[in-house]
Amino acid sequence: MPPAFRRAVEALRAARLRPEIEVDPTRPPQRLAPYAYAVEAAVVDGEEDLADGRLVLLHDPDGHEAWKGTFRLVTLVRAELEPEMAADPLLPEVCWSWLTGAMDARGLAYGEASGTVTMAGSHYFGGLAERRPATQIEIRASWTPREGLGGVPDTGAHLAAWCDLLCQIAGLPPVAVEPGEAGTVSGAGVVSLPQRRGPQQD
Repeated sequence: MPPAFRRAVEALRAARLRPEIEVDPTRPPQRLAPYAYAVEAAVVDGEEDLADGRLVLLHDPDGHEAWKGTFRLVTLVRAELEPEMAADPLLPEVCWSWLTGAMDARGLAYGEASGTVTMAGSHYFGGLAERRPATQIEIRASWTPREGLGGVPDTGAHLAAWCDLLCQIAGLPPVAVEPGEAGTVSGAGVVSLPQRRGPQQD
């Protein structure tokens, strides 16, 4: 394992996150880069997951033309929406701005950001007809964290910013922290989704 990748992984493991976030390592994809590490996370309220996702750290010591760097972060974030929120035509743009805004709020340097925001609706019939229609929002994105001292990006801070996004899409209020700490940055103009309703009964 290259020393730069090892230090980047250690920084992910050492990140201090909000108590509502549960993070565990998971199996990374095998063919996207010579080296990969992945975590999955969920915003938990009691026994209910308000939002969940996966963050993958990729590393190619020789560099990657599309990344414009040797590291790349890839993510998938999902949450269920209330019907009135799902009807907002600007919601995809707002959710994308939460991702870039979370990194900007922490002063993180990054480039080559790209991704999609998708909303999918479910309507229930037959034996499930009593369930209310449900809409899930999904953010798929990737970006290149700029490398710092020793050619290693501050992956712990990028993980904390990603968890800020998870908490925001889950509807949790932001938490003010001192600069350099690993909590969620709060600020004027920050808007979160309303907290989801409780789980539906069959």
